[in-house]
Amino acid sequence: MKKPTRDERQRMCVRKRRYRSQGDALDAALVLGLARQREAYLCPLCRQWHLTSS
Repeated sequence: MKKPTRDERQRMCVRKRRYRSQGDALDAALVLGLARQREAYLCPLCRQWHLTSS
């Protein structure tokens, strides 16, 4: 599988919800009932936190 281009990564980032902190992202997952299924990561493009499947 090829790595996504910078443009593809940018589009993926834009589509995702952003959180100011890891705690905010994990709290949002908890509220949605997805705490065990999600992890938070710091996006290198926007420097904010996103949720991803674990």
